Amino acid sequence: MIVVNTETVPGHVIVEVKGMVQGSTVRAKNVGRDIAASFKNMIGGELKGYTELLTESRREALSRMLAQASELGANAVINVRFATSAITAGAAEMLAYGTAVTVQPS
Repeated sequence: MIVVNTETVPGHVIVEVKGMVQGSTVRAKNVGRDIAASFKNMIGGELKGYTELLTESRREALSRMLAQASELGANAVINVRFATSAITAGAAEMLAYGTAVTVQPS
């Protein structure tokens, strides 16, 4: 599956638009990460626990989006974007979305 954040796939032509696809996951922070983040906030620096959480969330949302595109018979997803929103205190949604298409080499 080709995945791009552009409107076209270089060297390919879009032959069919299958529609919008999306995948999401809702993740919650855990106490261990919160404690480590509290200490890191005092001295500064990267919050690696949260970086890992966001990386896992993006992968999960992307995987679910690609599964939906595959079900539609697409071989590419264009205009891929990610969004996040707070669901409740301590939990957030990661959303991946784009347009499922069929492309062929030009």
